[in-house]
Amino acid sequence: ALRNPAVLSAVVLNSGALGSLPAKVFASDQDGKRTAKDHPAYRLVHDEANDFTSAGQLRAALTADALLHDHGFAFANRVNGRVQEFIRLDPRTVSVKSNEATGEPVYEVQDGARKRVYPYTDILHISAPLGIAPIKAGREAIAVSAVLEQHAGRLFAGGARPSGVLLKDKRAGTGDDGKTIIGNVRKAYRNWMNSSTGEPLILDDGWTYTSSAMTSTDAQFLENRRFQIEEIARVFRIPPHLLFDLSRATWSNAEEMFQSFLTLTLRSWLDAWEWAYARVLLTPEERAGGFYVEFVVDDLLTANAATRATTYAQYRSMGAMTANEVRAGLNLPARGGGDILANPFTTSSTSTPTDSTGEAA
Repeated sequence: ALRNPAVLSAVVLNSGALGSLPAKVFASDQDGKRTAKDHPAYRLVHDEANDFTSAGQLRAALTADALLHDHGFAFANRVNGRVQEFIRLDPRTVSVKSNEATGEPVYEVQDGARKRVYPYTDILHISAPLGIAPIKAGREAIAVSAVLEQHAGRLFAGGARPSGVLLKDKRAGTGDDGKTIIGNVRKAYRNWMNSSTGEPLILDDGWTYTSSAMTSTDAQFLENRRFQIEEIARVFRIPPHLLFDLSRATWSNAEEMFQSFLTLTLRSWLDAWEWAYARVLLTPEERAGGFYVEFVVDDLLTANAATRATTYAQYRSMGAMTANEVRAGLNLPARGGGDILANPFTTSSTSTPTDSTGEAA
């Protein structure tokens, strides 16, 4: 299935987006929410899954596993009760079972000749929608697209349609003499096709040449190929323009593209990842106490520099962000006095008003 360009693009887009969006651990209280960088789980969701895999790489790998094999799994290696690293598991070696007494999911991992059983708190588990990989749910659509690709290859290689037709107003003859005449005409035509001098094709004895033209059937073939891209986009729930089918898209609606991609495609994946992280990395007491995992999607929604600058300016004017928070978003160092929420676009004085005697009013 990955040999199909639309399928490959869909898998790379989904897994790459989920790997590139940063995830953080937050803590909420009566004053709002704050980034819990001091929590042990912060490093695993934001920085690195283990010594040789970043957190984003693990998310991309497990998402690709779910898109291709129904599920993605990673083993949570614990030390003194806390998860220290995640190790990706081959999804073909993991079976999801159910505890008959409690109904809780348990995981059987085939490790060579041995079979290990883990509780749900030790396995980071991501599933495709409805637990069915899109390449399985859309098998027929992908197969039709593959057949069209093969036909296109034969067509342009010259095997599915002749480049032209050689005609004669009467039969060339019979027996060996007729075969010789036809062979000579074919040879002359091949020599002309291989010639790069631009010489005209000259046929004698009543022979004529007619080139093949594209028919309505050929045009329908192109429509079928485009329709199969749309079918694959439906299977992966991706807007077709993000698979580079730009027949109905414009370059001026980039932000709307990303908004629809986030809402229609990524949102369910982000929710699944946030709960999967919380289930393994946060205890029930921590979840009840206000700790949670959330993705930061601001960069996805601000597609260009002008829009991003306008957004930051509005946040600053409404007192939602400080100058240093804006500078952090631009990867710039903090500056002194940059932690004040005052509106920088106003010029009104903040001094205490006085009456005509000079005393405070």
